[in-house]
Amino acid sequence: MKAFAERLLQWFDAHGRHDLPWQHPRTPYRVWLSEIMLQQTQVQTAIPYFERFRQRFPDVAALAAANEGEVLALWSGLGYYSRARNLHATAIACFERHGGELPKTMESLISLPGIGRSTAAAILSQAHGEPHAILDGNVKRVLTRQMGLTDWPGKPAVERLLWTEAEQRLPRTGSASSRMADYTQAVMDFGATLCTPRKPRCSDCPFALDCCAHQSGQVASIPASKPKKAIPTRETHMLVVRNAEGAVLLEHRQNAGVWKGLWSLPEAADHEALALARLQLGAKTLHELPEFTHVFSHYRLRIRPSVHLVDRHVLRESDALRWVSLHQLDTLGLPSPVRKLLESLE
Repeated sequence: MKAFAERLLQWFDAHGRHDLPWQHPRTPYRVWLSEIMLQQTQVQTAIPYFERFRQRFPDVAALAAANEGEVLALWSGLGYYSRARNLHATAIACFERHGGELPKTMESLISLPGIGRSTAAAILSQAHGEPHAILDGNVKRVLTRQMGLTDWPGKPAVERLLWTEAEQRLPRTGSASSRMADYTQAVMDFGATLCTPRKPRCSDCPFALDCCAHQSGQVASIPASKPKKAIPTRETHMLVVRNAEGAVLLEHRQNAGVWKGLWSLPEAADHEALALARLQLGAKTLHELPEFTHVFSHYRLRIRPSVHLVDRHVLRESDALRWVSLHQLDTLGLPSPVRKLLESLE
């Protein structure tokens, strides 16, 4: 792949994305925030969250000074909430150990919560112009197709090969070497907008003649999918407990789990536990709501919601329990399915 960087940058100048909010300016904080949001989220979905986050927490110090509940409330709806918790933890670590700034070395960055090699490389290359290769999902797809690799790119041996290839393609000489920030954005854009998972635009690709997958007619099958595992289904009963004023009872999830630190509805594992919870709350069951399923990366959760009525004065608030009116939901970090369920009550 001769002059890969130069050809890629020519494509980027004509077809790349130049108006993303974290590009103007490309500060370490803004790049870091965008990279964490984009780990499991598409650009168009992430942009409004990025803007709200940036306005509320304009720098590392502001994010470090916030409480976790504020951070989770702004993150609510993006999912994969460990990303938000890691953002907050990293901001605190930077404030305590690095003078309120993200460190400028690969070793120091990857020692922080939620920052791996590729994210650290993206920060260093885009914010500081240093020659570091990234290897996100888009880059893996581009490289496996161009190299004709038919194995799943998540295999350790394949991933090591891809890292080597990504490093070798970095622009280290010539005019392209001074455009590391653009190069990093270009290689992401290329996979996200042209060499896409489905229906890639090979007829518009500047590397079509060099692409092994295209030349062998294997574009649709490369990269190979991750070997599938059976995804278990779990069930839970969610209690929508309301008082005479219409407020809803929420509990703070303090235990480990995907919703740790969020506010959610009280739950019961089965009908027996549901009856016990209703008795403990002193609640009267009004009616059941349609059940629905929420899909996580490693299991499905079948949710059976039901509405109950309780006297506010019998059930008092605590650190773990809070009465919330439906118009206050935006002030709290809520799991996406719980937010949708409560919004449907309005």
